[in-house]
Amino acid sequence: MATEAFEEIAETFDFLDDWEDRYRHVIEMGKAMPAMDEALKVPATKVEGCASQVWLMPRIEGTGPGARFDFEGESDAMIVRGLIAILHALYSGLSVSEVGRVDAVAELGRLGLNEHLSSQRSNGLRAMVERIRVHAAEAAAG
Repeated sequence: MATEAFEEIAETFDFLDDWEDRYRHVIEMGKAMPAMDEALKVPATKVEGCASQVWLMPRIEGTGPGARFDFEGESDAMIVRGLIAILHALYSGLSVSEVGRVDAVAELGRLGLNEHLSSQRSNGLRAMVERIRVHAAEAAAG
């Protein structure tokens, strides 16, 4: 159930044989993300469980289960900014009810991230996914 943007990332990762090239690509994706407004970097948007500083701010258009999900995110670590960009590609534009049906572990596994991220980064990635799912579920419930 991946978005077109996520499928493009998966295709690029298939093309890049070497993990170092993939790692550089993730960092480049992070650099390409727009900066998050400093005013949004508050305790309410901070994601706990990440080794780096991470903030996620949901942007939901509409109401109920059909509302469209989007978010802004930022981190003080470039690789984590890249992971936020990947999550943005995975979830942005889905309805809030669809967000909960995305198997993030399987989708991210297609990129080979599981084998190449430190346990701290993996825990942080799980924390970001959980935060996204919670925001979407709250919006779906109204």
